[in-house]
Amino acid sequence: MWVNEKTTSQTLSLMVVDAVLEKKAQEVVLLDLRDLPEAVCDFFIICHGTSTTQVKAIGDYVTFDIKEKLKEYPISSEGMKNGEWVLVDYADVVVHVFHKDKRAFYQLEELWADAYSVHYSDDGEVLVK
Repeated sequence: MWVNEKTTSQTLSLMVVDAVLEKKAQEVVLLDLRDLPEAVCDFFIICHGTSTTQVKAIGDYVTFDIKEKLKEYPISSEGMKNGEWVLVDYADVVVHVFHKDKRAFYQLEELWADAYSVHYSDDGEVLVK
């Protein structure tokens, strides 16, 4: 089973935020897409690392931590080979871990600017809602 029926997408998204922060992801943003008609999922988590090694480590740790704590498995993951943009897809929750330069180039937060967003400090405090 890929998705635990008891886990909500909101719970999963908050657990992912905790996981990326544990691996020192920077500028973590949680986008709530549930009210957007064109949305492909419920939540995006967007963050970045400062090296390809860190980007891959964050992506790996999300998969490991969510599996251990929630018994959830991603539907797919991409980008682990080059570490420029790692995507971990849990269907209703999609995690985007960028290398800092790639994040600035793709600007996903701008693409989904109509979404409700929560920004986190490096120590996990909510900065902006």
